[in-house]
Amino acid sequence: MRARRPRTIVIGHGRDAAPVAEAFARAWPGIVLDVVSWPEEAASWLRQARRFTAGEPDAWVVAGAPRGWAGMSERLRRSTGWDPARTYGFAATAGAVALAPPGTLEGMRGADHDGNTWRIGRNVIFREPS
Repeated sequence: MRARRPRTIVIGHGRDAAPVAEAFARAWPGIVLDVVSWPEEAASWLRQARRFTAGEPDAWVVAGAPRGWAGMSERLRRSTGWDPARTYGFAATAGAVALAPPGTLEGMRGADHDGNTWRIGRNVIFREPS
């Protein structure tokens, strides 16, 4: 994420990941436009998706369980201008690739608990040693 040098970000998280998202927001040296939470299950996630993409940030940062992020990311792809290639996730979010429709998360990047990075292809996670 540092290599791309985003100045403005929006942070999104499942409800259980609120402490992680809040800590990241406090530590971020740039501008946090918004912090958006979503439930693990929702009828549509449309309200959260619109808020998540409002303000046109340089990047998005996500934390949370795979199931909620899979649902939210599917709504983002169908209903907004969200770009997974400008999205960075914490370790658990990579698991959403198995639950989201093919290609939904293609281009997303993140980091594991061990410090290694990953990026998502069409239906696969590529792990990259740090």
